[in-house]
Amino acid sequence: MLHRSTRRPQFFYTTAPLPCPYLAGRLERKIVTELTGPDAEPLHDRLSRAGFRRSHNIAYSPVCPGCQACIPIRIDAAGFRPDRTQRRVARANEGVQGSPAPARATAEQFSLFQRYQRSRHQDGDMAAMGFYDYRAMVEDTPITTGLVEFRDADGRLLGGCLTDWLSDGLSAVYSFYEPELEKRSLGTFIILWLVRRAVELGLPYVYLGYWVPQSRKMTYKARFHPSEILAGGTWRPLPRGGMPEAGTATLATAATP
Repeated sequence: MLHRSTRRPQFFYTTAPLPCPYLAGRLERKIVTELTGPDAEPLHDRLSRAGFRRSHNIAYSPVCPGCQACIPIRIDAAGFRPDRTQRRVARANEGVQGSPAPARATAEQFSLFQRYQRSRHQDGDMAAMGFYDYRAMVEDTPITTGLVEFRDADGRLLGGCLTDWLSDGLSAVYSFYEPELEKRSLGTFIILWLVRRAVELGLPYVYLGYWVPQSRKMTYKARFHPSEILAGGTWRPLPRGGMPEAGTATLATAATP
């Protein structure tokens, strides 16, 4: 008797070229696939380990011709040891509490999100997002996702981090925080919290997305040690202050389940 698989084939598509959000004068292209149905969670797990990221119900990875500037990076949570600056950030935010919450958008979150965008990314597309766009970003997900809220002792919302729960770690999808408290380095504090939470949950990694060494906005991602980068299809230790090996291909052929 012939048995036919009922599993739906996974299709990957390439986007049209658009201006690169990280490096001026360059174009970006992405390979994307839809996350849907009962296999969305395990597929997202596998793609994350292959260097893909998630937005809404789409997983994507850059495939820019002639450019490999975007390097997937993840923190070794159990081995992580904060440096002097990170310890100072932790002390400066001792009264801030992180609380995982369901992926539900609120007006309070959106107000903070707007202030952050207008202060830090006023020329970006996200600065023009309305509440319904923000709600879709938070709630339109086929996998286990949460919005970690960070509040001070008075209950004031200081930051938020949309976070995916993977089988091998936590993935920081997008974080935002109170721009008037820039000196407290809340962005760094949020990552420190995710690392501590991953250790508590017995998860080995915190995924930070793409590190772009040529972009000043992305340099902070390489300051958490030990970290690993995806180079040549293999996760390898990132040397302190060192540049990765050439070649960071994360092709769909290697990622397809």
